[in-house]
Amino acid sequence: QVQLVESGGGLVQPGGSLRLSCAASRSIFSIGFMRWYRQAPGKQRELVASITSGGTTNYADSVKGRFTISTDIAKNTVSLQMMGLKPEDTAVYYCNAPFPVDSWGQGTQVTVSS
Repeated sequence: QVQLVESGGGLVQPGGSLRLSCAASRSIFSIGFMRWYRQAPGKQRELVASITSGGTTNYADSVKGRFTISTDIAKNTVSLQMMGLKPEDTAVYYCNAPFPVDSWGQGTQVTVSS
């Protein structure tokens, strides 16, 4: 199993920015595929963004053009740069490594509010 530790959450005003980071206990390159999910109160967990070790990215329609996922292979981290934040982005954000064993971080709270 991969140990994942998220950081970077917090309270931000609408229109603001945050950068989330996820540190993995093993090589991101060897995992091959990383994801960010989020779960808002009373809602199901949803996929926000994903990235392959080759750099191919995918985003939920709701965050396209505002969020950017990236990796630092040397540091075994995956980041989520969030810009133009909206109140509906408020959620706990989770880092996920689906391989070799589906692994999750503890989550980091993002609150967008004035």
